[in-house]
Amino acid sequence: MTDFEATNLFAQQEANRRKSRWLVAGFVVFFLWLGLGGDWIAYEYTKGLPPEQYRHGFPVLGAIMVLIAGGLVVNIRRSGASKVLWSTGAQRLDEPATQDERTISNVVDEMAIAAGIPRPTVWVIDDDDPNAFATGMKLDASHVAVTRGLMTTLNRDELQAVVGHEMGHIKNLDVQLMTLVAGLGGAIALIADGIGRMLWHGSHSRRHGGGFSGGGGGGGRKKNDLGPLIVVLIVVWILSWLLAPLVTRLLAMSISRKREYLADAMSAQFTRNPLALASALEKIEQAAAPTKSIKHGVAHLCIADPLGWRSSRREGRVSDLLATHPPMASRIARLRQMGFEPASV
Repeated sequence: MTDFEATNLFAQQEANRRKSRWLVAGFVVFFLWLGLGGDWIAYEYTKGLPPEQYRHGFPVLGAIMVLIAGGLVVNIRRSGASKVLWSTGAQRLDEPATQDERTISNVVDEMAIAAGIPRPTVWVIDDDDPNAFATGMKLDASHVAVTRGLMTTLNRDELQAVVGHEMGHIKNLDVQLMTLVAGLGGAIALIADGIGRMLWHGSHSRRHGGGFSGGGGGGGRKKNDLGPLIVVLIVVWILSWLLAPLVTRLLAMSISRKREYLADAMSAQFTRNPLALASALEKIEQAAAPTKSIKHGVAHLCIADPLGWRSSRREGRVSDLLATHPPMASRIARLRQMGFEPASV
């Protein structure tokens, strides 16, 4: 590795560490807003109540939400990779039993040496669609998962190229950032789903006469005492909960798209065979069915869009916003140029 390449690699790693810190900070701030927003709503709603009734003062919701956010971050850093693997039904490959399993195990050994990183743990997903991803929060505790469809569809050189792509993600520390996004996004989605259910059940109960009063008793506060500011705040607060999963998903897609080209280039560097990855991507793209074992929350980790969305197949503003990956045709064309082969029309 030249000094220039090393400088670029270290700069990319530091950029990923910095983005991970900003992501965690933004996550905590978002949860702080959700808590303090709820505190402010409760304060405004109860401040005019009689002294004998409850008046919300101490920002208990804000404190609780910050503690929850901190706990989630710690938990994801410790077990985010295992949760990602669990969500896909991946099985750890300790003792290869078939020729395909022996081949992928040997290829991972070779590419780890070529990349100059500790050997990742190998996992196999029982899915016929060809795909692969890497995950992990530490360079020396990373994981590479491949589908059975990938092992049966690609030849050895193509498998090397795909695994080399995943090694590029690991070496750049992309997987740390993308695993963190997957974990935090999943946590936000679960919480938002719970809030959505609470809101739906609350509106359902009020429609059937089970509404709530502003504090109970004859001295309670009436609904029309709420000013327009608090109404706007309530609407924004609820929208923050409901839109958070979408914002997180768009963030994950953006992070993934920007890193795929670099990982492709690093695969070409490790294997000295960019055309092998171009051929592998063509075969993966030609697979008709989506990868059923890999869901939305993990899609941005994969070498190819596992959901089969058309937005990942073409360029444009819509694709830039919605696609988890850059257009496959564009990636293949770049790899063919690296191999001094004209792109097919």
